[in-house]
Amino acid sequence: MFRFPWGGWCVSDPELANALLRGPEFNAGRSGFFGDLLPTRAAQVDVGQAARDVVREHLPDFRDALALAVAEFPSTSSWPAAASDLVHRSLADVLLHPGTPAPARRLLHRAVHGGVVFRAPFVWQRMRAELLREKLIAAVADEAGRRERATRPADVLDAVLGACPPDLNDRAVAEVFLVLFRSIVAPVSSTLAWSVLLAGLDHRSDAPWPWPSRWIVREAMRHRPMVWMVGRTIERPTEFAGEAVSPGDVLSVSPFLLHHDPDRWADAEVFRPDRWAESGHRGPYVPFGAGPYTCPGSSVALTLMTEMLTALTDDARLTVAGADPRPVMVEGAVPRPFTVLRSPLR
Repeated sequence: MFRFPWGGWCVSDPELANALLRGPEFNAGRSGFFGDLLPTRAAQVDVGQAARDVVREHLPDFRDALALAVAEFPSTSSWPAAASDLVHRSLADVLLHPGTPAPARRLLHRAVHGGVVFRAPFVWQRMRAELLREKLIAAVADEAGRRERATRPADVLDAVLGACPPDLNDRAVAEVFLVLFRSIVAPVSSTLAWSVLLAGLDHRSDAPWPWPSRWIVREAMRHRPMVWMVGRTIERPTEFAGEAVSPGDVLSVSPFLLHHDPDRWADAEVFRPDRWAESGHRGPYVPFGAGPYTCPGSSVALTLMTEMLTALTDDARLTVAGADPRPVMVEGAVPRPFTVLRSPLR
């Protein structure tokens, strides 16, 4: 365990990391995922599970939309923006169903590339993104005020309305929806982009990629996990790893460090999808967190990413150009811009 220059601690030992992520003394109370939007941990769990369930129920609609999006996919595309666009096009009707007023759906589409999902690099872009964010929240809050609680949610907003405490105001409901929207689009599109980039860099022949999509996605989440750091705030004085830790201190775990531990992973620095065909022991793997705060939508997210990559590579060859495997830190590790050439297999 070592100190960060800016304060707090990083727990790099796998056993200690496991104790931190799973120990009840470090995982009581609300998760920081929703901030102060929801009053209790139970409400947080209900909302997260409701969103997961509605996406899972609408997987057939996702597959239909994905097929249409891939059929129109250009032969040359700019990534990771193309990944974000594909994720949104495939899930647009699941996020806000087609009966939602068009202005709200258009704002949601603009948010994908307008700095609302991924933090914009420049101050002027962040100012524009904040204006867009406010417009989106207002539109979704207005829609939430018109809707009644549905016994069978038609989209993620319905799921949020049904799971949130009934006394939560419309703006707070819209902000919870926005948290979930970002938490779906950002990691799914980022991992899809990493999967295409890393597989394309590793396999440059004209032959199809030699690995199943699920291996590529799992290895991309190991090699370049989007979530760079997972933290726990200490609530009472304690000792951890021989160090005195005070209330308010943050103990963090880096999935990247755990996934690249050379003592726990063979060829830790190598992108090697075929490691997921092996039945032997693997190192610590926490792309979705671990313990009580594990992402409830992890299995659905894995399905989305795997099926999107499969659809893109089915009877097609992807070639990457202008690629740089170093990540950019934008509220997580995302790929630098690169180009993908998609051509039919001969």
